Amino acid sequence: MTSMLSDRLLRFPQLAVTRYWRLMFLAMLGLLHVAALRGAEDFWTRALMLAHFGLFITWQPFMRSENRVSGGQLMSIVGISLAILFFLNWWLLALWTSVLAGIVGGKVFLFQAVGLRRFYLVVLLYLVTLLLVWIVPNGVTFSPLQQEILLFVEYGLPFLFVVMITIPVEPDSAETPQIIDFFYATLLFLLLVVLMLGALAFMQIGRLEYPVALMYSLLLLAGVLLALSVAWNPRAGFSGLSMYFSRYLLSIGMPFEQWLYILAELSHIETKPERFMIEATRGLSRLPWVAGGVWKTGTDAGEFGEVTKHSVEYTNQEMHLRVYTRQTVSTSLTWHFNLLGQLLGEFHVAKLREQKLQQQTYLQAVHETGARVTHDVKNLLQSLNVLCAAAERDKGENTAELAALMRRQLPVITQRLQQTIDKFQKPQTESGRFIGAKTWWDGLLRAYHNRDVEFVSGPIDESFLLPKELFDSAADNLLQNALRKRNLDASVSVSVTFSCGEYIALEVCDSGTAVAAEVLKGLLRGPVASQAGFGIGLYQAARLAEMSGFALNLSSNEPGNVCFTLRGSRESGRSMDRN
Repeated sequence: MTSMLSDRLLRFPQLAVTRYWRLMFLAMLGLLHVAALRGAEDFWTRALMLAHFGLFITWQPFMRSENRVSGGQLMSIVGISLAILFFLNWWLLALWTSVLAGIVGGKVFLFQAVGLRRFYLVVLLYLVTLLLVWIVPNGVTFSPLQQEILLFVEYGLPFLFVVMITIPVEPDSAETPQIIDFFYATLLFLLLVVLMLGALAFMQIGRLEYPVALMYSLLLLAGVLLALSVAWNPRAGFSGLSMYFSRYLLSIGMPFEQWLYILAELSHIETKPERFMIEATRGLSRLPWVAGGVWKTGTDAGEFGEVTKHSVEYTNQEMHLRVYTRQTVSTSLTWHFNLLGQLLGEFHVAKLREQKLQQQTYLQAVHETGARVTHDVKNLLQSLNVLCAAAERDKGENTAELAALMRRQLPVITQRLQQTIDKFQKPQTESGRFIGAKTWWDGLLRAYHNRDVEFVSGPIDESFLLPKELFDSAADNLLQNALRKRNLDASVSVSVTFSCGEYIALEVCDSGTAVAAEVLKGLLRGPVASQAGFGIGLYQAARLAEMSGFALNLSSNEPGNVCFTLRGSRESGRSMDRN
């Protein structure tokens, strides 16, 4: 029973705030009103202000009622209570009323609910009126105020309490009193202080009465606010102060331009993601509110600076970053930090993609080089098989012809084997190997002698040089593919046409079946799956042609007329006059 009673006593402040907050708020204002009427010098005013301050602590919108009071907060409460007991005067009462009006004003500008906004507008009207009509005049004038003002304060202002009670508020008003806009509250407090000090200045300088001085101060303050409102958004082709103020708010505590400059410089200098993260986090420590931090990616981790009790973190799929700050991070600065972390994460992901692209490029180069070498070795093996088959068929009757065939083919095979070994080295855009057009054409005729291939030659400029590796690779691949069709169908005819005049053109045609539609989509642009292979040789020949300034394409794809053409201008080759 005792524990239940103590539990209810501990929960009483929270229940008072959540259920009876308006009655408690009106009681707080009533105590302030009575204390102001009795005067700052009265003994009972101090007791009333202590009770008023206790209700304010219960209602206060800065901390949740279930939170424990820290040592620093307790010392502040004790200090204010002692100031009320020993140093209370009209100016201290005016300062406290201005602070309370600023807090209430912060709620007026924040709430969207109509009932709550009207309620706090009436409260704000009451506090400002009490401050300017009663508290400030008693502090700056030592003569008694007029009887009309006293009657107004005693009987007119309490009428606003009745208005506050009758204003309907929304059902969820139990939670909304714990919200305050600090910027608007500070602005309203400063305006009230300027208004009071302005009235005092007019009284001292112009020897004016308080009502006249207050009127001058109000007019001057209204003129300044009007000028600021025009300068804030002039609507005359100028950006106004709003743009500069917004830019300032977006850069408070975190210079984005400096941070972006650091990331941009590192993105050009550092290529490895782990080094980029180390240097970027070191640059992060240059920000004034950052004390240190730790970071972790999929494969690496690190730390920088020193560890504090305040921290904020950012996490995405590739990175986790925790930054330790020198003081508690506000909500706006947390939002700034999320942008900072997002920028760092995007740059890190870009570095990871760049690294993967480099690895893929390297693997692709190795794959393409291996595919080209494999295809060349296969062509050489086919040539050796032809020589071996000719030697097996010879029974000693055509020894002279076999020897002549060996003398023609073995040097060519040796030369092509050396070229294949050279391809294991780093590929170059231009191999540097050129051969005369007539010489190359005669060598092709000798290589495919007695292979039942029809050779047709057009005009050939004997002084013109061709890229030997390109034409050897293209001719071998195209002829081997055409002859493979003949092995399946003996009726397929193969023809080769070469001309080196105004244009350079090599065309290989066969009368076999057309290239299938599903193979045609990726042919010459990458490996494709077909019955005869993967088209790697044609793909490599097309890539080599592109690097040499030529173009290899399928010029005809009809049943009985399938033609591949290697074409280029004279500028793609080399003339003997330039050597």
